[in-house]
Amino acid sequence: MENLDRLLKGISARIFQAGGIDKPLVTKRRSRLCVGVRASHRYLIPDGVVLNVSSSGVTYFMEPGEAVELNNLEVMLSDSEKAEEIAILSLLTSEIAESARDIKYMLDGIIEVDLSFARAAYAYWMNGVRPIWTSEGCGGISSSGGDYLLSIDIEGIRHPLLNGTSRKRLSNILGSNSLNSMEVDEDSMLDTGKPSKNVSEFPVPINIKVECGTRVVVISGPNTGGKTASMKTLGVASLMSKAGLYLPAKNTPKLPWFDFVLADIGDHQSLEQNLSTFSGHISRICKILEVASNESLVLVDEICSGTDPSEGVALSTSILHYLRDHVNLAVVTTHYADLSLLKDKDSRFENAAMEFSLETLQPTYQILWGCTGDSNALSIAKSIGFDSNIIERARKWVEKLVPEKQQERSGMLYQSLLEERNRLEAQARKGASLHTEIMELYHEIQAESEDLDGRVKALMAKETQLVQLELKAANSQIETVVQNVETQLRKASPDQFNSLIKKSESAIASIVEAHCSSDSLPASETDTSSYTPQLGEQVLVKRLGNKLATVVEAPRDDETVLVQYGKIRVRMKKSDIRAIKSDKKSKATILVPSLKRQVKQSFSELNKDEEVSHGPRVQTSKNTVDLRGMRVEEAAQHLNMAISAREPLSVIFVVHGMGTGAVKEGALEVLGKHPRVAKYEPESPMNFGCTVAYIK
Repeated sequence: MENLDRLLKGISARIFQAGGIDKPLVTKRRSRLCVGVRASHRYLIPDGVVLNVSSSGVTYFMEPGEAVELNNLEVMLSDSEKAEEIAILSLLTSEIAESARDIKYMLDGIIEVDLSFARAAYAYWMNGVRPIWTSEGCGGISSSGGDYLLSIDIEGIRHPLLNGTSRKRLSNILGSNSLNSMEVDEDSMLDTGKPSKNVSEFPVPINIKVECGTRVVVISGPNTGGKTASMKTLGVASLMSKAGLYLPAKNTPKLPWFDFVLADIGDHQSLEQNLSTFSGHISRICKILEVASNESLVLVDEICSGTDPSEGVALSTSILHYLRDHVNLAVVTTHYADLSLLKDKDSRFENAAMEFSLETLQPTYQILWGCTGDSNALSIAKSIGFDSNIIERARKWVEKLVPEKQQERSGMLYQSLLEERNRLEAQARKGASLHTEIMELYHEIQAESEDLDGRVKALMAKETQLVQLELKAANSQIETVVQNVETQLRKASPDQFNSLIKKSESAIASIVEAHCSSDSLPASETDTSSYTPQLGEQVLVKRLGNKLATVVEAPRDDETVLVQYGKIRVRMKKSDIRAIKSDKKSKATILVPSLKRQVKQSFSELNKDEEVSHGPRVQTSKNTVDLRGMRVEEAAQHLNMAISAREPLSVIFVVHGMGTGAVKEGALEVLGKHPRVAKYEPESPMNFGCTVAYIK
């Protein structure tokens, strides 16, 4: 090839020098290398062979005689090379053929995996949710919380094709906004379904809810109201579910398995097949009836339209009765009002209407299940700018055709039903909110009541420890009296011994008498009929399972007492309240009052702290006021309100933090001046940033 190329380049250069060509040209024609030469200079290659001529006939492509042998050798070697390639490929093909079954199996697996990834990518792109199948017995429950079962329960579904168009449009808007440095919250538009102010909600999500036992759904309503689009959405959702695709809806869609989705939507007139609009429509319905089974979904748009209304209603009624008995579900759209009356005679029929706003004269594209809708043809014609005189004349004809203005009354009834539905929905939302608040309060009370017994034991242990300290101090006082007497006896004369001993015995006897007086020990048996609980006393409540509660209000004349158990305040009868028995009262609680009177001088400060019981010092969410992050004035106002709202003889924890100290100073100033604050304890090393106040 190198020799042949070098030879032809030399010949082409000579031809160029002789003016036989504009520039040297070596090319291939008929699988043989040749040179180009003008037809007028072909004599420059006297022994050449013409292989081809240009389309204009000006240039000849000739093979010089010197190149014939080399060209023949090149063709022979090329043929040998191709034969060897074919042999190698045949060998490889035979080896692959032995594994054809494994390769096909692997290819099928790859296709299945690729299809699964495609489904997942599509579901992620449109924020889809996984549908579930409802059994023949309708195993799903209404998402609205009703006690009826639904065979189809799809909330907030958008037509997939319209949804895809909308998302592409939003992507373009987001791209243009990013170029203009405008911030757009894509998640709020795509995930929550709430578009921005510049983008309307499109497509409008609809709810499809069909009760168990329903076989035929008749959808009526205005033109351009979304009847056909809603019906198509149901059909596409059924096919997507069968294909394993997620749906662009909310929550968990539920629908049955349909073996066929049979649809007659659109105009099927054909000049070639000699079909008019009505005949094309009827021919397709005929084919649908031939193949439909008791598990099929049938969708018919504008059933039996395009003919005489009376005959159309009669034929439509007959077809719907046939579908009722032979298919799983049939959904039809119509403007025939008589078809909506079938529900009154057979519960297997259901009505639905497309909502139409009489205020804006525009459809809302929402389905009202169980309702019948008007066509609103005159209102729609008026909204698109139709001649008002023609519309007014049409209204008069309607009044003549419909006796006693039934249409107007029907519209008023329809509007009142819409208002009633809106009112009930508002009440339902309010009830759900109230239920949520009650459940939160219930869980909070339950959480605190679970630890109530442990807190009571801790408080009793703490009180016992304090009393033991006071007993120890009393013993120390007695020992001091004895030591003083012994010292005086050493210094006194024998005549004074008797008086000193009597004096010491009197002092010790008074101490012993104070701690062993009969009024401090309750009788073992308490007469419950004559027992009157006192304010702040701890008692046992029979109705609460003999739980310990605190009396927060003095007994009334009607023999009832207000007690508090944890955070719950309840009024109980005196007969349901018992005093704490002696075996449940510790010795410490019995001896505390007498001991305080006798050791007042030694423990005056302790006595001062214990004069009024402010309840347990246990911090909870209800007795805590968090002032962190507030300004001084705001914190003072918030603290004043919290103190005023606290019940008497309670404790409040004021969390002011450890910042600049301004909030803390303001809080201490409020606590010092507030008339309801008995005292307060400043923060301690164990409780930085928190002040404890005691309410009177």
